[in-house]
Amino acid sequence: QVQLVESGGGLVQPGGSLRLSCAASGSIFSIIDMGWYRQVPGKLRELVAGLRSSGSTNYADSVKGRFTISRDNAKNTVYLQMNSLKPEDTAVYYCRVSGTVGATDFDSWGQGTQVTVSS
Repeated sequence: QVQLVESGGGLVQPGGSLRLSCAASGSIFSIIDMGWYRQVPGKLRELVAGLRSSGSTNYADSVKGRFTISRDNAKNTVYLQMNSLKPEDTAVYYCRVSGTVGATDFDSWGQGTQVTVSS
């Protein structure tokens, strides 16, 4: 069982920055993919940024150039640095981590953290 704990959300003014963190813990595991998603009421959850074990990244068009995903392997933590925030970035942000525990695949989600961009 792999647990994810998110932190770093909050209220920020337009143009401001926030950094989200997601720490993975639990059974001995190997991480393959890490990602951040977001969801607003009435809409589907969407991928914001993804990071594969190879180091390759992908971003939603709406956040390219403003958001950066990164990881600290020693801490099993994935980060989302969000700059130049806009009101339309307001959402609940979720991290997702997938990989293996021994011979078993896992796919875990964080509890979500609210990000509100407003003046």
